[in-house]
Amino acid sequence: MTYVVTDNCIACKYTDCVEVCPVDCFYEGENMLVIHPDECIDCGVCEPECPADAIRPDTEPDMESWVELNRKYAEVWPVIVTKKDPLPEATDLDGQPGKLATHFSEKPGEGG
Repeated sequence: MTYVVTDNCIACKYTDCVEVCPVDCFYEGENMLVIHPDECIDCGVCEPECPADAIRPDTEPDMESWVELNRKYAEVWPVIVTKKDPLPEATDLDGQPGKLATHFSEKPGEGG
């Protein structure tokens, strides 16, 4: 099993989770984080730290596409190990449906 970051992280990018990860398996894109599923040790300490409830176990229904998205971008985005401020629009966009289609950025980068 692994944990993955899902769509509620998009356009919010809270980073509370990265400092508690014992294996540094979080990677940062322009407007979201991902977890490398091959590096995650399934400890679960990150899940309760996410204010947006965007971290889910891959054992939940319909997680296959999120596992693949996390794997794909963890291979190209830089690792993140230090907490940063969330994106300016995080409060307004937290919980908004459909963020993958409307706010997801595929560009590698250190975010902003």
